[in-house]
Amino acid sequence: MIVSKKDIPNFLDKLISDYQVFAPVKKDTFTVFKQICSGKDAVLTADNTKLPVKELFFPQSEKLYSYSVTEEGAKLETTLDDQQKVVFGVRPCDAKSLVLLDHVFNNDKYQDPYYLTRRDNTVLVGIGCNNPASTCFCTSVNGGPFDTNGLDLLLVDTGDAYVVEVVSDKGKALAEKAGFAAAADADKAAAAKAKEDAVVACQVNLDGLKAKLDVNFYDPIWEKIHEKCLGCGACTYLCPTCHCFDIVDDAVDCNGCRVRNWDSCAFPLFTLHGSGHNPRTSNKERYRNRIMHKFKYFVDNNNEIACVGCGRCIKNCPVNMDIRVVLEDVRGSEARLDS
Repeated sequence: MIVSKKDIPNFLDKLISDYQVFAPVKKDTFTVFKQICSGKDAVLTADNTKLPVKELFFPQSEKLYSYSVTEEGAKLETTLDDQQKVVFGVRPCDAKSLVLLDHVFNNDKYQDPYYLTRRDNTVLVGIGCNNPASTCFCTSVNGGPFDTNGLDLLLVDTGDAYVVEVVSDKGKALAEKAGFAAAADADKAAAAKAKEDAVVACQVNLDGLKAKLDVNFYDPIWEKIHEKCLGCGACTYLCPTCHCFDIVDDAVDCNGCRVRNWDSCAFPLFTLHGSGHNPRTSNKERYRNRIMHKFKYFVDNNNEIACVGCGRCIKNCPVNMDIRVVLEDVRGSEARLDS
């Protein structure tokens, strides 16, 4: 199937009548995913959005339920967001991040109804990356500029049009509803060439990294690696796969609500116990945990690396820390078992 770029605004306008439609929109000097009221608002030529698409499924701040206590007893009210949505213009790395987050919010021990309700009622339409940024390294973490993992439809830019690839049943239903034209052989060839020409410039060698992390918890390399880090948490808030959160009660008298907010393992208070003890007393322990979580603990638990190579942490670090360099340093370190 194929759709002309000039027809995309009209296509989005049709979707808006049946769905809540989210797409990248311009905000200051960057783009973010926002609900659009017109197809003309979508900005599809920019690189990845500033914030990952995860915020649409796992919001930065979310009311889980409200409660009130009266003489008759306690009353709880929970509202799930079950609106039908289309997220248009998702990059493959962000789509894959949701597959990884599925392990967190939908597993044998826990199923998060807030996240899962949004996932079940959302169609993800992706756009492949013809020109990956210099900070991208998706192919090093089992992804790619045109990876379909997590998507329902994938659009491949061929110049004046997008060749549409159906990935799931939800995507097929949306494409049939849109009435996309059949792609000619020449269009398919152009799409194949676009995929072939898309080069991820930076490759990160992760061979042996997991084996090294299995035994180097006490390696002196951690003393060196963390020194530049400010502990600001920007990398964790902009990361598509970070999922730390805090839960607070906001109450006045007998009425209140329980709210879930993003948190970060980069913050000292994140692991502070009620007793006053903190098992991660310094920035070294906190930065080590970030690397260990993504490239060891998550792999141990889910057999997948909790990084999609989007490069947001590299682009937005105020002191120019580069996780690719960090991983190379860890691989080259001397593993130590002693404490």
